[in-house]
Amino acid sequence: MNNLRNAFSKAWQSVPKGGAGGAPQVPAGAGAGVSVLIALGLGTYGAYHSVVTVQPGHRGIVYNRFGGLDDKHHLKEGLNFVIPWFQRPIVYDIRTRPQPIDTTSGSKDLQMVTISLRVLFKPDAENLGFIYRRLGTDYDVRVLPSIVNEVTKAVVAQYNAAELLTKRDQVSKQVRDLLLQRAFDFKIQLDDVAITHLSFSKEYTAAVEAKQVAQQDSERAKYIVERALQEKKSIVIRAEGEAKSAELIGNAIKNNPAFLQLRRIEASKEIAQTISQSGNKVYLDSDSLMINTLGDNVSGDKTEAAAGKKGGWY
Repeated sequence: MNNLRNAFSKAWQSVPKGGAGGAPQVPAGAGAGVSVLIALGLGTYGAYHSVVTVQPGHRGIVYNRFGGLDDKHHLKEGLNFVIPWFQRPIVYDIRTRPQPIDTTSGSKDLQMVTISLRVLFKPDAENLGFIYRRLGTDYDVRVLPSIVNEVTKAVVAQYNAAELLTKRDQVSKQVRDLLLQRAFDFKIQLDDVAITHLSFSKEYTAAVEAKQVAQQDSERAKYIVERALQEKKSIVIRAEGEAKSAELIGNAIKNNPAFLQLRRIEASKEIAQTISQSGNKVYLDSDSLMINTLGDNVSGDKTEAAAGKKGGWY
């Protein structure tokens, strides 16, 4: 329209003034020039508004001033043609887009829960006329927040606060299934619905932390008691073992006097091995070690022999 208006202005200014009675003097051929300018303006306007370029990932519908929306006439990607003024293109973005939505709801045990959802949505490319008639081009703003809040509140109310954490996958799946059903009524396709954040009130969080601390203290006390019981049992078992060992050693000495001599020999071997590995050279006999490796009978025999010899002098 601006091009046509400018063409008329230039044509009017080019017409000479000053004829009889103040009327303009129109030279011969001026009418043909004006007609050409008018035709050129109308042609430019028609050519400009009759071409519609649809970008990749988009699809359009056509509104006719006489017949309304034409559900069968879709504008696909690339170059499309419409009739200027009589037809008006309406282009939709049919690519998948994310929509973050935050909602607050009450759980089964009356705890307030704040949930953040990420919804991947797109319009149904075959029902753009339905969407435009009922929702317009801003259908996502009109529909998604309301149905997400409705479905989320209904699902969260079925679980208590602890189950929302332990059964998060189940909650997310239930929310997704219900949202798919609700969005289908509005010809909106949902590719994915995910819970990105879940938080509780400060009071509930503090109570959960206190409960965890108390549970850890209880487990620690149980461990200390269990360790004391185990130590007590080990002491009893050790004492019983030592008593049994002493009893067995006593019976062995009583039944076999050579057992004590065997133990003396083993002790002397250990002492000798320790001294041999030492850096200092020490020479000790059995008397210095106070270990009678020959036995009490040998010592007794030597004593009796010495006494006999001594008696022989007298």
